[in-house]
Amino acid sequence: MSESRLVYTTSSSANCRGCHKPLQKCRCRLPGSQPVAAEKIIRIGRETKGRKGKGVSLISGLALSEDDLKTLAKQLKALCGSGGTVKNGVIEIQGDHRELLKQHLEKQFKQVKLAGS
Repeated sequence: MSESRLVYTTSSSANCRGCHKPLQKCRCRLPGSQPVAAEKIIRIGRETKGRKGKGVSLISGLALSEDDLKTLAKQLKALCGSGGTVKNGVIEIQGDHRELLKQHLEKQFKQVKLAGS
């Protein structure tokens, strides 16, 4: 039973998002250890749902603070010559600029992939 991953619970005890252990037993958030979010793959996708057919490029998986995300979003908006925003840790750039964004982000981050079609 210790190998199973909990899908849903109503208990008030919180689990770590990285190792899925209770926060008291979590070792991935100890000082000096590598944060789990830093190992994530940065994904660049395109979405039109809820935007009246207008597409946006979504950049997710960035392990950055809110201020760093806003700074990076500002750079990417200037690069693409379009608008955008940061919502829930995801950068949204107006228009389909996935290839340009991938080329730029590969210079700064290790794993950058295009998601979807």
